[in-house]
Amino acid sequence: MKRITKSFFKKSTLEIARALLGCYLVNKTKEGELIGKIIETEAYLSNDPASHSFNGKTKRNSAMFGSPGKAYVYFTYGMYHCFNVVTAKEGIGEAVLIRALEPIKGIELMKKRRNQDNINELCNGPAKLVQAMGITKKHNGISLLEGSLRLCKGDKIAKNNIAKSKRIGISKGTNLSYRFYLKDK
Repeated sequence: MKRITKSFFKKSTLEIARALLGCYLVNKTKEGELIGKIIETEAYLSNDPASHSFNGKTKRNSAMFGSPGKAYVYFTYGMYHCFNVVTAKEGIGEAVLIRALEPIKGIELMKKRRNQDNINELCNGPAKLVQAMGITKKHNGISLLEGSLRLCKGDKIAKNNIAKSKRIGISKGTNLSYRFYLKDK
């Protein structure tokens, strides 16, 4: 699989949220290699009231202000981590939340990590995919263009197979259609 390069991020965050559909998230761990195809994303812009960056840079969200292609991993609800891809130029807090993956490789390890046998329940939510893929807070701020956790080029997705809707589980910016997903997944 070919890694995504810096040139992938020369688009707007909304364009990147769409372009990530069909790409692969790969994590090479001690236990084995895990691969998931990205099938659902949500964009968070700097002027978006639902974005962690809306009120400026803090210790918690500082990775979101890093260079494009870095990971932003945060803890939520006191028990889950969520994984985002930083998308804007350094200093501007924008990212794309990876909401769902289609498990491709390392499925038995994903099942073990999730204590779940149903393949459709392994990565069908942001906290679930983080657990299945072995992503932790230690990945916060790392480059996804190199290293063991990385983004790889994926399948070309026809525009008519991409759906757009309002985001899920937020209380601000609810009118914005910044969620993208594959219609056939």
